Amino acid sequence: MQSLSQSPTDPAFVQDPYPFYERARAGGKLFFWEDYGLVCATSATAVGAILRDRRFGREVPADRRPAVPDHLKPFFAVEAHSMLELEPPRHTRLRALVLRAFTSRRIAALGPEIAALSHDLIDRFPTGDLDLLRAFATRLPVTIICRLLGVPEERGDDLLAWSNAMVGMYQARRTRATEDAAVAATEAFVAFMRAHVEARRSRPADDLITSLIAAEMEGEKLSTDELITTCILLLNAGHEATVHTIGNGVKALLENRMGGEVLTPDRVEATVEEIFRQDPPLHLFTRWAYEDIEMAGHSFRKGDQVGCLLAAANRDPGAWDDPSRFNPGRPVKANLSFGAGLHFCVGAPLARLELQIALPILFARCQGLSLAAPPRYANLYHFHGLESLMVRAG
Repeated sequence: MQSLSQSPTDPAFVQDPYPFYERARAGGKLFFWEDYGLVCATSATAVGAILRDRRFGREVPADRRPAVPDHLKPFFAVEAHSMLELEPPRHTRLRALVLRAFTSRRIAALGPEIAALSHDLIDRFPTGDLDLLRAFATRLPVTIICRLLGVPEERGDDLLAWSNAMVGMYQARRTRATEDAAVAATEAFVAFMRAHVEARRSRPADDLITSLIAAEMEGEKLSTDELITTCILLLNAGHEATVHTIGNGVKALLENRMGGEVLTPDRVEATVEEIFRQDPPLHLFTRWAYEDIEMAGHSFRKGDQVGCLLAAANRDPGAWDDPSRFNPGRPVKANLSFGAGLHFCVGAPLARLELQIALPILFARCQGLSLAAPPRYANLYHFHGLESLMVRAG
C-alpha cells in the first residue's frame, strides 16, 4: 500500500483535489493518507463495499473513544443522539422513527413549494452581477427545510449561522476558535429547538416536528433529546449539502456552456445525478472496523478506522467512462455521493427534488446566465463547496 502526504488545507488541493485522488487510486484501491494517519479507499468497489459491510460502522468503539474535553461536552452531548453516529440497535430505532415521519409522500408534496420559492428568489435578484450562492443556493434549501420541519423561516439566518459553526467541527482547518464557535452554536440551537418542540407538544401542526413527536414503533417514541438532535441533524444536513451541490452544479453547467437544454423534463434527472457524481459536496466519510477484516488486499484490525473517499470513488475509471468529464448524457447510474448501506442519506430524495425543480427554473428565468468571476472553493475540507458564485443573468 502506498503512503501519500497531502495537506487537506493546501490551497491548490482545496481548489482541485481530484489530481491527488487520481494519484492515490493509481497505486491501488487503498492508500495511507499520512496527514490523517488513515487508510483510505479510493475505488468505487472498495468504497461501496466498506459502506455496505456491517463489520464496519460509524459508532466509535468503546475502547477507542477519547475523553471529551470539558469545553466540547455540550457539542458531543448532542452528537450522542445523532443517528449519523450510531449503529444498530439504536440506529435502527431512530432511523425507523424518522422515516415514519419523513415520508416520500411528504417530500413529493414539497414540489410546488420548491418551484414557487425558486421563482420568488429569482424575482428578488438584484440588477447586475450577483452572488448566486447567497441569493439562491443558500436561501432555497434552508427555507424548504424550515417549512418542512415547521420552524419559522424568518429564523433562517440564525439556523444558517448555527449550522455553519457546528459543521466546522468536521473541517480540516478546525481550531480552538472553531470549537468554541461550534459549542456556542450548539447551545443556541438546542435552546431554540427545545422551546419549539415543547410548543409543538401542546400545539400540534401539520409539520415534520409534530410527526416526529407522534412517530411510534412498537410502543417506543423519540425522547426529547433524541428529537432535538434529529431536528438539528435534519436542518444541518437538509441544507448544507444542497447549498454546495447547487453551487457546484451551476458552476459545472456554466463552465461547460450548458443550460436549459440539459434540464428538460426528459434529461434533468440524468443531469442532476451527474452533478452529484462529478463534484459532490462531501468528500471523506469514515468507518470503524468492528472485527478483523480482509478488504481490498489489506488486513484491517478490530478498532482500525478507514476513510471512504466518496469523490474519488465517483471518478473511478473502472466504474465510469472518462470520469473527470462533466457529461449529463450519461445513463443514470448509482453513485456514492449520498453514501450507501445502513447510513444512506435519508435526505437524498429531497436534495434530488430540489435540484430537479430549481435548476430548470433558474436557467429558464435567467436567459444567458454566465459567470461574472472565476469561482473559488472555500477552505472547508472534507466538504467541498464554493465560497461564492458570482454570475450575471444576461
